[in-house]
Amino acid sequence: MFTELLNEIERLRGLSGPRRRLLIGIAGPPGAGKSTLADGVVDRLGEAVAVPMDGFHLSNKELHRLGLGHVKGAPGTFDSAGYVALLRRIKEWPPEIVYAPSFDHVMNEPIAGSIPVFPETPVVVSEGNYLLVWPEARELFDLTVHIDTDPRARIAGLIARQRDKGLSEEAAVEWVMRSDEANARLIGDFAHLATLHLRR
Repeated sequence: MFTELLNEIERLRGLSGPRRRLLIGIAGPPGAGKSTLADGVVDRLGEAVAVPMDGFHLSNKELHRLGLGHVKGAPGTFDSAGYVALLRRIKEWPPEIVYAPSFDHVMNEPIAGSIPVFPETPVVVSEGNYLLVWPEARELFDLTVHIDTDPRARIAGLIARQRDKGLSEEAAVEWVMRSDEANARLIGDFAHLATLHLRR
């Protein structure tokens, strides 16, 4: 899986030349292994950084104000315009550091300005649920990847993730089957738009 993606990235780097920054997008349903794949690619390339879409989650306070806390993780619970603006700035390859937000899964909140994208970094990998769903984001990537895995293993991992956040087994299952799986179905409708398809 890593080898196929790395080979494609290296091919694109050879075509683009040294003066063009590559932007790689990894999409897939919740729990498919997007962040694992992104981090692995960054580790193997060396000259790369991962910028997660999850950093553009709206805060819990704002979700409460909007009445959207019960569907956190759905497309409307992200600052999609902010995410697209960051991608554009990264792709322009400015001469200064570009700071990107991350997401703290323990606090369950985004953390602003926590990922530096240095001007000498030639490859930026971004992963998230809706990279293929939002056309303004999708068109900015030089390569888009859709990753999936066995649904049973994916759902079990999602339930464990919710248990780690303090939910009971019953509440964790309810959240995953109601929220995460609804999002997974939407993401699946756009999977065919990816350039490369991988299975974990």
